[in-house]
Amino acid sequence: MAKSKTLFFCQSCGYESAKWLGKCPSCSAWNSFVEELVVKGETSKNDWRPEPGRERLNKPKKLDEITATAEVRIQTTDAELNRVLGGGIVPGSLVLIGGEPGIGKSTLMLQLGLSIRQQKTLYVSGEESDQQLKMRAQRISTQSPGNFYMLTETNTRNVFAAIEELKPQLVIVDSIQTLYSPVLDSVAGSVGQVRQCAGELMKFAKETNTTVFLVGHITKDGSLAGPKVLEHMVDTVLQFEGDQHLAYRILRTTKNRFGSTSEIGIYEMRGTGLREVSNPSEILISQKDGPLSGATIGATIEGNRPLLIEIQSLVSVASYGTPQRTPTGFDQKRLNMLLAVLEKRCGFRMGTQDVFVNMAGGIYVEDPAIDLALCVSLISSLEEIAIDEKICFAAEVGLGGELRAVNRIEQRISEAEKLGFHEIYISKFNQKSLDLSKVHIQVRGFGQLKEVFERLFG
Repeated sequence: MAKSKTLFFCQSCGYESAKWLGKCPSCSAWNSFVEELVVKGETSKNDWRPEPGRERLNKPKKLDEITATAEVRIQTTDAELNRVLGGGIVPGSLVLIGGEPGIGKSTLMLQLGLSIRQQKTLYVSGEESDQQLKMRAQRISTQSPGNFYMLTETNTRNVFAAIEELKPQLVIVDSIQTLYSPVLDSVAGSVGQVRQCAGELMKFAKETNTTVFLVGHITKDGSLAGPKVLEHMVDTVLQFEGDQHLAYRILRTTKNRFGSTSEIGIYEMRGTGLREVSNPSEILISQKDGPLSGATIGATIEGNRPLLIEIQSLVSVASYGTPQRTPTGFDQKRLNMLLAVLEKRCGFRMGTQDVFVNMAGGIYVEDPAIDLALCVSLISSLEEIAIDEKICFAAEVGLGGELRAVNRIEQRISEAEKLGFHEIYISKFNQKSLDLSKVHIQVRGFGQLKEVFERLFG
């Protein structure tokens, strides 16, 4: 008879303790321990295969003995997802996608399964019935589903039995918090169950070279629900962001063993599902009637993609003793630094002004190349002088008020020219290495922030 006992696990990092602790010794999180019932002597069942005795003995190999094969990726019809994953789906990878309720995680995964027609796909749902999935699939796609199979099940034994029979090339689990393994007696969604089910799926993915997508819930503070070890187990972590009251969604990579973590994919939510936005600069530049003070265009880079984003600023006299500094989509500490540069190096009295900054489109920008656009936007609002709509900016501002060079300036200039801009202001140190013979946009180089203000505001 198997013995069972109670242990306490930290929900943040998975630390194990024999008694309840107020503070986790591993990650220093408070009130994060939950009680789990652990069954001892059941280790032989901790296998993804339904039949026992099929374990394979792996022997150590020299690095020279391992044959390197060419990287093979599965290309989907979703170009945005291919970009975020680093060029396509890697066979045998375990991908975790998280996001707020109603943001479109299930819709994105269902569209992915329906679009891969050349391979067999199994969609495992623990949250919806067969009829609900059928209705959603009919709303998303009018084509024949092809090799797409659905399974409404939460027991991992039954899921792996269906996988053994179907032998799919892609498995989608919606969601990992609804699965439970009979190895543990705890309820589905608990720390132990999430860790156990993810471990079984990871072993299955690596041994069979089958790609597995996991949909994960998030907590009220925006982090993925379950133990922190879940994010360490998977190969890729995707975050689906956006306001559910707005149409646009951003798919962002926070971890990727097979590609860059700075790529983003942009989608538009429609009644027929998610639509890829191939030119995101169109949605990041708002539509307005004529030029407005405090609005400028900055050229930024997200991953390998150049974006033109509108920076909106509002500078007004502070009504109370302490001026407000309220950025949306931008780092507040960097905003304070730029305000200090404007006051110290350029002579503008920003210490008595309320400052509000907004990055249009709901995107968060960390690229220092938008420093110049932000500074021009602030002074434009302060002086009530509108900037020409056909001018964009791409330069970093240093503490001395100098304009510093930024990387991949050719892509930024090309994107500005493609969208019809007439001029782009950059650092003169970038201008030295440029070949302007094939560029039809006017490129102006400056060394100091003062020089830009003198040209724009006189």
